[in-house]
Amino acid sequence: MSEEEKEEVEVIGEGELLLPQDVMLSAGIHIGTRMKTRDMDPFIYRVRPDGLFVLDVKKTDERIRVSAKFLARFEPSKIAAVAARLYGRSPVEKFCEVVGATPIIGRFIPGLLSNPLYPNRIEPSVVIVSDPKADVQAVKETSNAGIPVVALCSTDNDFSYVDLVIPTNNKGRRALAVIYWLLARQIMRERGEIPPDGEISQSIDDFEVKLSREERKEGEA
Repeated sequence: MSEEEKEEVEVIGEGELLLPQDVMLSAGIHIGTRMKTRDMDPFIYRVRPDGLFVLDVKKTDERIRVSAKFLARFEPSKIAAVAARLYGRSPVEKFCEVVGATPIIGRFIPGLLSNPLYPNRIEPSVVIVSDPKADVQAVKETSNAGIPVVALCSTDNDFSYVDLVIPTNNKGRRALAVIYWLLARQIMRERGEIPPDGEISQSIDDFEVKLSREERKEGEA
């Protein structure tokens, strides 16, 4: 861990987090944006001199545990995970593969959850969104259907229509891979499908999208 990273967050004792703190920091899960909402205030640790807000990784860890315990109560196929942005698509696909959930990637088709006449309609019991802004259509439609929403939220997100928040960098390629990997592993632990300290066979690298230079530009848009 660099000295700069040590200054950005409180150094937490080893063994207290689901993943070593230096791994989480290297992935940038704590890096927010230069905007913050009142909703996200409780999850912000500090603001850097360059204006970027920094998230508290301990609170991210806590919310992953809470979310995994909540999600583990549902039938796997009744969990849907959404990612409109390119950087979230591979993490969501791999997450769904591991936990048995249903992926919704790319453009969200209006009526996918609400139109009974739509032939490919799905009926999840809970929905995870990678970014409430990018996935706004999914969030609204899910909420209108009375389905709980779990959302990965950065410092610029508000909690409209969101029931459970995981504070994290929701735009970074590596950060999204780490968060979905951690969530998948913790759900499997909560279900008892692996031991409480067990590992899944997939690595964080398996969750990370592999992109060309052109695709990187698209993913950052």
